Amino acid sequence: MKTNNKLFVSCEEAKHICDKNQYGEASFLEIVKLNIRLAYCKVTRAYSKKNIKLTKTIDKSKIESISASDKEAMKKEIQKELTK
Repeated sequence: MKTNNKLFVSCEEAKHICDKNQYGEASFLEIVKLNIRLAYCKVTRAYSKKNIKLTKTIDKSKIESISASDKEAMKKEIQKELTK
């Protein structure tokens, strides 16, 4: 649901801006709109807090993903084992 005022955004819109902001993709105006929403919306503040906590946890975990070639090799090995 969009509001008519350009500075006030819906809760859903604020969540989307919050997600963009976590990845550095939100514009200055979007950040202003988010901060206005955070000032009065308990739900958006809770969402933002959880989002920040999740991002920090992922950053601290130092998870390494598998390369595409290793992943493909594993798939082939599994398929080979399944066809036996």
